[in-house]
Amino acid sequence: MITYQPVNTLPEMLVRYESLFETCFSKHPKFGLETLRWLYVGNPEGPAVGFDAWDGNVLAAHYVCIPTRVRIQGAEVRSLLSLNTATHPGYQGQGLFPKLAGLTFEAATAAGFHSAYGVANANSSPAAVKKLGYRLVAPLQAMVGVSRLGIDLQEVSQRAGFERVWTPQALQWRCANPVNPVRTSRDRDRLLFHAKAMGMLVSAVAELPISDGGLALPQGRVWSPVRLHLGLLPDGVGGLGSYVDIPQRLRPSPLNLMYRPLSATGSVVEPGRVHFNFLDFDAY
Repeated sequence: MITYQPVNTLPEMLVRYESLFETCFSKHPKFGLETLRWLYVGNPEGPAVGFDAWDGNVLAAHYVCIPTRVRIQGAEVRSLLSLNTATHPGYQGQGLFPKLAGLTFEAATAAGFHSAYGVANANSSPAAVKKLGYRLVAPLQAMVGVSRLGIDLQEVSQRAGFERVWTPQALQWRCANPVNPVRTSRDRDRLLFHAKAMGMLVSAVAELPISDGGLALPQGRVWSPVRLHLGLLPDGVGGLGSYVDIPQRLRPSPLNLMYRPLSATGSVVEPGRVHFNFLDFDAY
């Protein structure tokens, strides 16, 4: 008989989660203990939110979101970033993932979370819409260039109806990703963030206004002169003049921003009013 329990972030349970991920996927540091501790426990916005499916002592399936803060239509709200999911091979095809997601959203709503969002590839996006209640906001831009993005950050925030709110503590935590640390540098009125992408061929880049609160964010060189913008910018903000689209045939899989309000009257995210970059999800 399958039973359902909220995720547990005690050390012994992180070991169980690591084992499930290793069973479902090839062994990868992304699902190792150090990364799970960082992601599930260390997030300054709060511990992981999600549910597990159990068949006796067998961990049959696992689904996790992490708390974030976002600004939607000018209001700062608590939201969830949808991340890890795994179903043991012996329990696939039984509808456990939609069940876990539904329980997670119910618990999150009761806990005061406003919405959930995530990034899905082209294959999983239809199921996220049909089975989980997500709305497809827009495909992410994937562009490469050799300079800064050239965007007016003040105008970006003014035009954005959806963007992540990064506190200095949350930025420090995000930069400490054990698998792919993020480095920063200053350029006049902004912080530049960069991480290895596509192996070490390019550097994923993001730009945010300087607001480090006195914290020492990790400094470092850009990994490659070729830079990747992976995300979305509001319509009409300009910039990206030296950047060109990566052809669809060269992308591993097109990625889509998905959004789910956690109430019937939840805010709508408009495609042309989104500020989103690699820092805001788990691509790099």
